[in-house]
Amino acid sequence: MVPSELETVMSRRTAIALAVVVTTAMLTAAAVGGAAGASTQETTQSSDAEGEAYAGTHVAFETSNTAVTNYSVGGETVFENVSVTSQSDHESEMGIGSSTGLSAVTNVSGLGLELSAQTDTRVEIASEGSATMSAHDTERGILTVDAGGESQYVEVALAEESNATAESDGEAVVVESESRTGAFVVAGDGEVSVNDEGDVTADLGGDSTLVFRSYDDGERDEAAKTQERLIANGTATAEVYADEQDGERVADVATYGEDIAVETQAESEQRLEMTAERAQSEGTVIIASVSDAAVAGAESADDLEVTVDGEAAAEASSYSELEGAIGGDQSRYMVTQSGEADASADVLIAVNHFSERDVAVQSASADGGALGDTVPGFGVGVSVVTLLSAAAARVHG
Repeated sequence: MVPSELETVMSRRTAIALAVVVTTAMLTAAAVGGAAGASTQETTQSSDAEGEAYAGTHVAFETSNTAVTNYSVGGETVFENVSVTSQSDHESEMGIGSSTGLSAVTNVSGLGLELSAQTDTRVEIASEGSATMSAHDTERGILTVDAGGESQYVEVALAEESNATAESDGEAVVVESESRTGAFVVAGDGEVSVNDEGDVTADLGGDSTLVFRSYDDGERDEAAKTQERLIANGTATAEVYADEQDGERVADVATYGEDIAVETQAESEQRLEMTAERAQSEGTVIIASVSDAAVAGAESADDLEVTVDGEAAAEASSYSELEGAIGGDQSRYMVTQSGEADASADVLIAVNHFSERDVAVQSASADGGALGDTVPGFGVGVSVVTLLSAAAARVHG
């Protein structure tokens, strides 16, 4: 697929836009264009009478008639079964009331599922009801379950070697497996817990999303936990992942709410551009997770700078200062790394409000790096669009 074909699947909404640019001095504009075209990622999809299967670079899973099964990240199965059904149907089927505690929610029968759409890094899974799932083929292995307007129950049966524990603050359920750690949080109205059978269950309000993020052993540090908190309380509503695979740029977008749509598009050999549209003017935090290849142009993660509308954003010295930028006079940003040996970085950008916004992230030492310069219009490059409808994604037959 060439970039012009991707443009046909992009849906532009109204006038509010946000652009984020991430340095990648190692990449050329031609390579960026290739990432939008015929990707060389080893991605396979197959189907049979019982269901379908997907195998990407980082994530693999299968679908039965009513569940996502054998979900693995980095070659390790982290859970065996994910089922979702409407709360009213489950309560009627099981003869329980709406006041039943979440720990007693078991044997969720599950709605019918099918793979509905696919991009290079994301698979959309539609259900017979309003709920949808999205699996993201990145190192973080993100899986989201969106309620879609109707209250849902979700049950996650763990792999044999895994165990789940609800954290004391009540915001997250942590799943420990052989060499990975995963965390479930609910963005929006709802909760997640561990049921009487030791599996993970979630109660989702109509506009809520269950979010799963997976980490290598020891990678879930305080910075990762803070990101989970920002997602759970609605402060962070989107996460962008930028990487280089097989010499080509890939990008992925996960959204945590129904009022935001995000698109990434590379503009030059040193930039990855992101636009975001919200149904409200309130600011938000965008988490930009950038691999070592994408930060190679910077001497270190601390060498990154951010501008908003050509003016330098202030670097936040604390998470409270970062969050305080929302609704304030100036946008702020914060750069974190998950470990000393990890060259990847997370750039948390608190955009103070939404209007026509251009946000750029690049090395402070980049040649000609006057970040206040006008950012050119969208050029040839990679585009990944996350919209409110799965129909906007590229469907693989």
